[in-house]
Amino acid sequence: MNWLILVLAGLFEIVWAIGLKYTDGFTRFWPTAGTVLAMVISVGLLGLAMKSLPVGTAYAVWVGVGAVGTAILGIILFNESANWGRLVSLLLIIIGIIGLKLATPNQ
Repeated sequence: MNWLILVLAGLFEIVWAIGLKYTDGFTRFWPTAGTVLAMVISVGLLGLAMKSLPVGTAYAVWVGVGAVGTAILGIILFNESANWGRLVSLLLIIIGIIGLKLATPNQ
């Protein structure tokens, strides 16, 4: 269950990272409110997951899920580059997340 909570925390990290783009420097109320809410939920879920997962593993997975998701949405929503170097790098992050899951004792 803690891994599910951790992945959900990472998904909310994606929401707030993308939301930052829509806040226009925190000058737009609703995008800012949604972004701040997603931040609070993301960090709150991360804290819950860390109750039983190692801090290094939990933080690395949270950041990894957020980074991969945000980069993919950047490609889709904002026409950011999808060159081979970026895609291979994202794949390496995903492999690292899977490796951390496999190397972490069942919790």
